[in-house]
Formats: sequence, structure tokens, C-alpha cells
Amino acid sequence: MKLVDMQVKEYLNILASDAPAPGGGSAAALCGAQGIGLVAMVAGQTAIKKSYEADWPLCHEIADEGKTIFEALTAQVDKDTDAYNIIAAAFKMPKDTDEQKAERRAEIARGTLIATEVPFETLRLAVRALELADKLLGHYNTNCASDLGVGGLNLNTCVQSAWMNVLINLSGVKDEEKKAYFETEGNALVAHAEALAAKVNAVIMKDIQG
Repeated sequence: MKLVDMQVKEYLNILASDAPAPGGGSAAALCGAQGIGLVAMVAGQTAIKKSYEADWPLCHEIADEGKTIFEALTAQVDKDTDAYNIIAAAFKMPKDTDEQKAERRAEIARGTLIATEVPFETLRLAVRALELADKLLGHYNTNCASDLGVGGLNLNTCVQSAWMNVLINLSGVKDEEKKAYFETEGNALVAHAEALAAKVNAVIMKDIQG
């Protein structure tokens, strides 16, 4: 059964068990799905209020793209655990002969690349979701301020957590060009996300506190 098809309590019990997966990468993706889910919800709640009619086109646009990102981040929950399972299986491959050792090394390298690509995609999706949260500022139903704020916090947690999962696998990536791309682009994405998250949080707190 897929993780995302489980009941919440069942998923949480597995997460808290001594099983190695699901782990931080899946949890990061779930934070992201929760975050963009809240952003889409706030956009939807704004688009049904007559007093925000001028903002409806923007809110419909954000809600539509948000739902697409929500589905993608939800899928990342299982993709991250699948990536871990590839590496775990590779380390169990036989290594009695030179040929077997070579095959094992190649499979470990393949799995490590996938285990880096998956959280990197989670990171990229979360940054785009934060951009949508930023676009909502000044154009949303302020009765939902805390919902949008929690959405932004979840997305920032997703960004930071996904980046940790990229970094822990990065040294094992054998393709130097891809490794350099992950590092350069990842640092830029994280910096962009941190600026967006700080802005979203500051505006939301001002909206709440007046």
C-alpha cells in the first residue's frame, strides 16, 4: 500500500517506528503537500467572498496551480521512500566476484542519484508553492490569515528538510556535472525560499496583529 493511501494514524505509527523508511524525505514532502494545500484553500475561500471579487481571477489561478503542486508533492511522499528502497536493495546485492561488485557499485550509484533527484524535486515544488503564497499577500480573505501563515511555515520546513536530504546524498553522486547543478541551483532555491518565507510570515503576522 502507498503511504499516501494509509490512514493518518497508520502512517504516523510507521514513521515513529524503527523502520528506516518512510523517513525525513517523505516527511518533508508531506509538509509541502500540507503547505500548498492550505495556500490553495485560502485562495478558494477568497474566491467565494463577494468583497474580494477583484481578486477572484488571481485566486482561481493560484488555486488551480496549487492543486497541481499539491498532487505532485503528495506523490513525492512515496517517491522518496521508493528511492531509499532502491539504495537499500543495492547494498544487499552480492559482491563475491568482480562482476558482482561492479554491478553493485553501479546500482548504488543509480539509487543515490535517484535519492538526490527526488528531494531536489520536492524542494523545487515547495519553492514554487511559496511563490504562490507570496502572490496571495494583499489579495486574500484575511479571516484565513493563520491558515496562509501555517501554509507558508509548512512550505519553508519542506524546503529546508528537502535540502537536507539532497545534501546527505550529494557526496555519493558520481556525475560531477549533476552534483554541481544540485549544489548551485539548490543553494539559490533555498535562499529564494528563505526570503519568500520571511516576507510571507511578516505580512501574515501584521495582518493578524494589526
